[in-house]
Amino acid sequence: MALFEVTEYDKKVYEEELKDFLPDKMLDVHTHVYKDSLRPQPWVVDGQIKRTSNTWVARVAIDNPIEDLMETYALMFPGKDVKALMFCNGLSDANNDYVRDVSAKHGWPALYYSKFHQSADEVEDYIRKGGFLGLKSYLSQSPAYIPVKERRILDFFPKYQLKRMDEMGAIVMCHIPRDGRLKDPVNLYQLVEIANEFPNIRFIVAHVGRAYTEEDLGNAFEVLKDAPGLLYDFSANCCDAAIEAVIRHAGTKKVMFGTDMPILRMRTHRIEENGTYINLVPPGLYGTEQDDPHLREVSEEEAKKITFFAYEELLSFKRVAQKLQLTKQDVEDILYNNAMDMVKAARKSIYGE
Repeated sequence: MALFEVTEYDKKVYEEELKDFLPDKMLDVHTHVYKDSLRPQPWVVDGQIKRTSNTWVARVAIDNPIEDLMETYALMFPGKDVKALMFCNGLSDANNDYVRDVSAKHGWPALYYSKFHQSADEVEDYIRKGGFLGLKSYLSQSPAYIPVKERRILDFFPKYQLKRMDEMGAIVMCHIPRDGRLKDPVNLYQLVEIANEFPNIRFIVAHVGRAYTEEDLGNAFEVLKDAPGLLYDFSANCCDAAIEAVIRHAGTKKVMFGTDMPILRMRTHRIEENGTYINLVPPGLYGTEQDDPHLREVSEEEAKKITFFAYEELLSFKRVAQKLQLTKQDVEDILYNNAMDMVKAARKSIYGE
């Protein structure tokens, strides 16, 4: 039995809208690979979801071992050679070890999921022993005494770690914090500070800085003109305005494709409403607005025309590519070459390969 169903409508979207647009090779620069059984607190216990928020995430996929990820790519992108830059999901030494092992086995690049309190030496040691190419972390790894809404990038990526990553020429994948998302002035100040103080880091601003609506952009790219070395991925982002803005700002060589798998296995059509995003979802699959204010169930009939989140993201990028008159080479760069070049450069910088 297949990991999930691919409907006739999904096939129609892929064959008519995406197959010829996508290059033969793709590198997904933002993918979580993990086993729920290796988490300190598994999402599902005795058949019940035990997370306190965003339970729809566990309903999409409890975990995403490498075999599931490979099957996902095969089901969604038949005829394409898709690989990923991987990292685990949440704090778990066991899942870091799992990512290390599958990276070594399959040759796919990986990042180490770091903790804010680790010394520079400790982080470098983990990277080198595991064959990792840099760091991924999250605002949950900030010191506990800092209120969640007040956490900053440098609270979970402290400067002593970034200094070592700069010396190594490593990759750093950053999911920025704070309710203001990309337009938040603290986020913008620290992104400029990091880019200028640590210019050798291959620093990726994930999800276009979580600018999931046009309102999330603010004046961000005016400020970020002072940080030209930053890289960006548009993983889990279906906002045409955000993808267009980041390409206009950074050009076609510093923007990369990512999915945020396994989340993008979700079936959804995303809309913007009152300055926020709403995920329209089939009834009974992921929950309602009571579970998450960003969710809204649609009718059974409307659900027949809802496809994968991953397709929605790529359709958004396609619309932007057409509007900006990107060349076939530009599209291939964004979906494959930029990420591959970054991975090769980081590996050479760290390991001399």
